[in-house]
Amino acid sequence: MPRMAARVLACLYATDSGTLTAADLVQRLRVSPASISQTVAFLEQQGLLARERTPGGRRERYVVDDELWVRSTLAALRMNDTLITASQHAVEILGAATPAGARFGVAAEFLLLVNASLGQVMEQWQRNQADRNAGQQS
Repeated sequence: MPRMAARVLACLYATDSGTLTAADLVQRLRVSPASISQTVAFLEQQGLLARERTPGGRRERYVVDDELWVRSTLAALRMNDTLITASQHAVEILGAATPAGARFGVAAEFLLLVNASLGQVMEQWQRNQADRNAGQQS
């Protein structure tokens, strides 16, 4: 993760509310508004934060929540699926016996394994959350 992105996430995570405006981030991190703008766009694209408008106001607030890492992992799973499909297609085009085709085959095999493992982790997380929620309700 880029250094500025890590700083912005850490700043948001360290607030009780989990929300800050761009002006808040500029002040706390002592950086330019442009760097905050670029970083927020990157983090939003990665699913690591969300923007929301302050009711009745013009300012946007940047928000992190408890589902941040779940969304990020789901985005990674989707990206890996795209890369797997592209790699498998490359193997078909180049041929598995060619050096390039073999590299694409290894990439697809590895990403399939990663996605299978991440899928199991996500299922375990959902079970843990369901158990935690059931425990809180009783």
